[in-house]
Amino acid sequence: GDIALHQFQGGQSNPTFLLETSAGKLVLRRKPAGVLLASAHAVDREYRITRVLFHAGLPVPEPLALCEDTDVIGTMFYVMRHVPGRAFWDPRMPDLSREDRAAIYDSANAALAQLHRVDFAALGLADYGRPGNYFARQIARWSRQYDASRTRDLPEMDRLIEWLPGAIPDTGERTTIIHGDYSFHNLLIHPTQPRVVAVIDWELSTLGDPLGDLTYHMMEWTRPEGVDMRGTLKGKDLAALGIPDADDYARAWRDRTGFDVDPTHPFYTAFNLFRLAATLQGIAGRAQDGVETAANANEVIQRIEPLAKAAWRSAQEAGAA
Repeated sequence: GDIALHQFQGGQSNPTFLLETSAGKLVLRRKPAGVLLASAHAVDREYRITRVLFHAGLPVPEPLALCEDTDVIGTMFYVMRHVPGRAFWDPRMPDLSREDRAAIYDSANAALAQLHRVDFAALGLADYGRPGNYFARQIARWSRQYDASRTRDLPEMDRLIEWLPGAIPDTGERTTIIHGDYSFHNLLIHPTQPRVVAVIDWELSTLGDPLGDLTYHMMEWTRPEGVDMRGTLKGKDLAALGIPDADDYARAWRDRTGFDVDPTHPFYTAFNLFRLAATLQGIAGRAQDGVETAANANEVIQRIEPLAKAAWRSAQEAGAA
């Protein structure tokens, strides 16, 4: 029958579309066109991980079909069921009640802990990534991708590329499935209830240290004002908002997972802001090459330098000179 097609805005990496069909609403996610960076935009990996996690009972959309034949729509794509829900770019969630905010934060914490408790080997995902040296591998990866898509020189990024590998805290690494971009804009909250119904956008998922997920997610508390399109909890009256402080949130995750870690070291803020700047640099590189991006790509690209400067300030707090 007839299909109505609408592109979602906000996603910058893999174009994502709502399909309205006689059989109901579906979501199609595909690779962008053009020459792409190696290992990026792997929608087949997204399909694999979400299929396994869905059948294991985790809150992810149900994936229905993967098409690797590029002759169909021009690139590889997959289709999943549409999950109605709300996504929040502002972690303060200003339109909600204090009680709903508290419940949503607790649900987000529980969903992340549930993911990190998954026995990935038992689910056939032992080959989904490499165990060990997670932060070192991530720093190397994002340094390469930044250099491959570089459109101008940013001294702070070059300093971070030099400093980060030797500054990784020795915490004793664990290996779990990690989402890689666990933030409220990738959590769908039930349309009327304060709970997570789906975690979306699994492009950066892999095996690695769950501290990578937790510290990225906890940038909601540490992200400087104005460096990101998302809001920040930094400097806000959390008690009045009904939102736990960073220590309490980390403690809840530790209680749920049994992992004894400290996510508050400024290295992690420096690393995560660096990684975000490198990700946005990929958008800048694609835009310069004429590869499609979302409508707000220019606004996103303007965030790269402020992110790099903020990352270097955090590195200096961690001892960089």
